[in-house]
Amino acid sequence: MNKFSKILIMVATCIGVGYISGQVTQSSVDTWFPLLEKPSFNPPNWLFLPVWSTLYVLMGVAAGLVWARIDFDKDEVRNALKFFFIQLGLNAAWSLVFFGLKNPLLALIEIVLLWLMIYETWFKFKKLNKISGFLFVPYLLWVSFATILNASIWYLNR
Repeated sequence: MNKFSKILIMVATCIGVGYISGQVTQSSVDTWFPLLEKPSFNPPNWLFLPVWSTLYVLMGVAAGLVWARIDFDKDEVRNALKFFFIQLGLNAAWSLVFFGLKNPLLALIEIVLLWLMIYETWFKFKKLNKISGFLFVPYLLWVSFATILNASIWYLNR
């Protein structure tokens, strides 16, 4: 399989995970979330879809580029992709915990674990492919912001 195919598979996987997470939690986004008190820096709801769509594409490209190195660094690539899929699972789980369970405190604990897995994935990716490391930076920054936002929402609604 060529590099382009690997990138497309990873992008489709990331977008698919994001889509499923969004569909599962949409009712709470429309009903429960608007009732919460939010900090002044809470972005408008319309911003989340384009930001997450962009991040899922960047994540997928980064993972595809790393996967393309499998013939050169087999063990390192497998290890990096293992962390990638762990963080992708945690990414989906956050939506379920925050919106599905309506539990900002548990979601805060979960997003800290997610951030750590994203950081570890970034660290492994940048060693294998500098572009992949660069493509993961916006995701790491956004989840840093999301962690602060999650903590603020929990604090304001405890």
